[in-house]
Amino acid sequence: MDTNRTWRVGELAEATGVSVRTLHHYDDIGLLRPSGRSGSGHRQYDAADVRRLHRVVALRGFGLTLAEIGQVLDGELADARGLVRTQLEVVEEQLAAAGRLRQQLLGVLDGLDRAQEPSTQTLIQLIEVTNAMNRTLTHEEFQEMSERRRQLTESLTAEELDAMQSQRRQATEALSPKERDRLHAVRQSLIPKD
Repeated sequence: MDTNRTWRVGELAEATGVSVRTLHHYDDIGLLRPSGRSGSGHRQYDAADVRRLHRVVALRGFGLTLAEIGQVLDGELADARGLVRTQLEVVEEQLAAAGRLRQQLLGVLDGLDRAQEPSTQTLIQLIEVTNAMNRTLTHEEFQEMSERRRQLTESLTAEELDAMQSQRRQATEALSPKERDRLHAVRQSLIPKD
């Protein structure tokens, strides 16, 4: 990246896909203030601003609120491990959803191979899972999902719990060795070092 280059707000928006309106909002709330202004008062972003925008976009992808992102970027978050654990839970949920979608798609493909059209209900489920996978959860949605999962787990019988754990193992086994190694490496990196 050219460290001497600056971008006007429209140029940065076009280059990154982040809207001008969003960049203005980030400036208004102090999340990403441009390093300079032109003689006519237009925002000008430098390489450091682009790096910060990258961090904002990455953290937003994990469902953090803008306030939480500001705390992380400004070093105000007391325990970064908690944040990373939350991010890992989001990724694991996405992997589990991908595993479920994969299984459903394999079932539909098997049916099509036997000249059986999938039911409308099956198609609706595929649409629902696909949309859920393609949308980033907000922090609040993730917390609600985690609480629902906890409550559901507590309400399961021993047999139901075994069946759920078996499905999770199957989803993990459906991953390629490379995907499993990557997941294992991420988990290991989160174990606190004494």
